[in-house]
Amino acid sequence: MELKRVVVTGLGAVTPVGNTVPEFWDNLLKGVSGAGPITHFDASKFKTQFACEVKNFNATDFIDRKEARKMDLYTQYAVAAAKEAVTDAGLDTEKEDLNKIGVILGVGIGGIHTFEEEVAGYEKTKDTIGPKFNPFFIPKMIADIASGQISIMYGFHGPNFTTTSACASSSNAIADAFNYIRLGKANVIVTGGAEAAIFPAGVGGFNAMHALSTRNDDPQRASRPFSGSRDGFVMGEGAGCLILEELEHAKARGARIYAELAGVGASADAYHLTASHPDGLGAKLVMKNALEDAGMQPEDIDYINVHGTSTPVGDVSEVKAIKDVFGEHAYKLNISSTKSMTGHLLGATGGVEAIACVLSVKNDIVPPTINHEEGDNDENIDYTLNFTFNKAQERTVRAALSNTFGFGGHNACVIVKKYTE
Repeated sequence: MELKRVVVTGLGAVTPVGNTVPEFWDNLLKGVSGAGPITHFDASKFKTQFACEVKNFNATDFIDRKEARKMDLYTQYAVAAAKEAVTDAGLDTEKEDLNKIGVILGVGIGGIHTFEEEVAGYEKTKDTIGPKFNPFFIPKMIADIASGQISIMYGFHGPNFTTTSACASSSNAIADAFNYIRLGKANVIVTGGAEAAIFPAGVGGFNAMHALSTRNDDPQRASRPFSGSRDGFVMGEGAGCLILEELEHAKARGARIYAELAGVGASADAYHLTASHPDGLGAKLVMKNALEDAGMQPEDIDYINVHGTSTPVGDVSEVKAIKDVFGEHAYKLNISSTKSMTGHLLGATGGVEAIACVLSVKNDIVPPTINHEEGDNDENIDYTLNFTFNKAQERTVRAALSNTFGFGGHNACVIVKKYTE
């Protein structure tokens, strides 16, 4: 069976550095940090009091007020990003076979804010009026509901589900969407992911694990991948959606093509609940799997958008894996972590960073890793590699690779390349 080619024809983003794709991309290239004091709740007694929140977001700009009240914040972000992507792709739902358009999203946690609010409300009322819950509690909270809401909004009857693999969730969703299309099971799929977990349970839980930076005196400089003074990741939130489309279908309707999705990979560390394998074994395997799937050699990659969360252990193991997979070519490609600006969007990470890779390929420029000031004494972080520190770099980007790794040892990788006939 000949596999069909899959291209990217639409993009949508809601992020800490921009609520549209143009704004997001412009601020990435400028090196703008999205970090600041937490406003979603009073974090004054938490070890970490800052995050990369989405700013100036108004759900009713995208959704009817009555419908928005039925959605958790993560679903609102997903719907907004999907709407931008569908519009950007120029999809005319009046002319499309809606049975062949699907929605596959990645979500790591889901409606944690809704869960907190409902349980808190129950605790306040349980001794006076008995259990009282909002009838929309469950459909607001569950992780699959964002993809359901998008399909309902547009009448998309194709494959519809959610992948959950922690911080690899969105990349796994993109991989599933890719496979459905290249196997001929769908013409178009809205994919990517969403997350909104900057609330007491999210911040408190990651604080208890000592996973978050506590640089409360300087939030905008806290996310510093590959710097020796990094002390943990900075939580982010938002959504990133891509329209994946079968090539001939896209050409037939005259769609603008950003890039081609070349291959995907998945692997497991099978090592630890939260820590990456110190030798980067899972990271090496997932990149090799993606390259094999794409029919590409290491030398074909010009840019890696690394997982690069700014944690002491994770950054080291990923660089080690890159050196092992790419060999001498590792010194010729560009490496950067956009999490230095957006923070770590958890389940939305893969979608947002795939958009960054698509735009790098489209525009021949690599966004920077900001906040790098000093090196690391660990010999595995080799600073002779072409880390794109502090300033964007123009170069030909034939193909870009996006790494995402999640708690539980989940690893997913996506490769996009320039589209040619």
